[in-house]
Amino acid sequence: MKKLAATLVLGLVIGAIGVFAFLQTNLFGFAADSSSQTGLIQEQIVELSEWTTVKYEYKYTIVSRTGENKNIPFTDINFVEAIKLIEYTGYLKAGSDLSGLEIKTDDGEEKISLRIPKAKILDNVVDTEKTTVEDIKGNIFSNYPTQKVFDEVNENKEQIEEEKIDQGLLDEADQRTEELLTDFLNAQGYSEVAIEFY
Repeated sequence: MKKLAATLVLGLVIGAIGVFAFLQTNLFGFAADSSSQTGLIQEQIVELSEWTTVKYEYKYTIVSRTGENKNIPFTDINFVEAIKLIEYTGYLKAGSDLSGLEIKTDDGEEKISLRIPKAKILDNVVDTEKTTVEDIKGNIFSNYPTQKVFDEVNENKEQIEEEKIDQGLLDEADQRTEELLTDFLNAQGYSEVAIEFY
């Protein structure tokens, strides 16, 4: 009986040592090592490509004028100055190009460091279907090229973009990117997340 008990205890100890050794060597790769975990996280983030983190919608009205009072030679017809009121809507999108993402982790620690390209304007789009052009001054003899309307809208939307950048739109996009990535990485088990924008 004592021999059986001793054999049983010895078998349990050997079994426990075997299970412990198996878990430490990870023969079948149940747990991912640090570099493969880093690669997986990078792949998940880079899949987002250009990540829009801020969208700003705008509505603007501009006054456009062209021409002067001119007579057509040898006739009584004269062209007059034309003034148009152009109203349009659009939006700006800002965010980061995550294809330039760099990730560094410390083995055995729940710390991760990321370097991310600074935010840029990803889109500045005018909704041409909702653009309205209203006559303020002019008549059927007003010489007003349609291309002038588009040129002025494009010039004005670039000005809006510059104004919003000066007001901190890109900084807001970087801040939002940092918040979203920190939350994502915390959920992946990283308690310390360091993000640098370059």
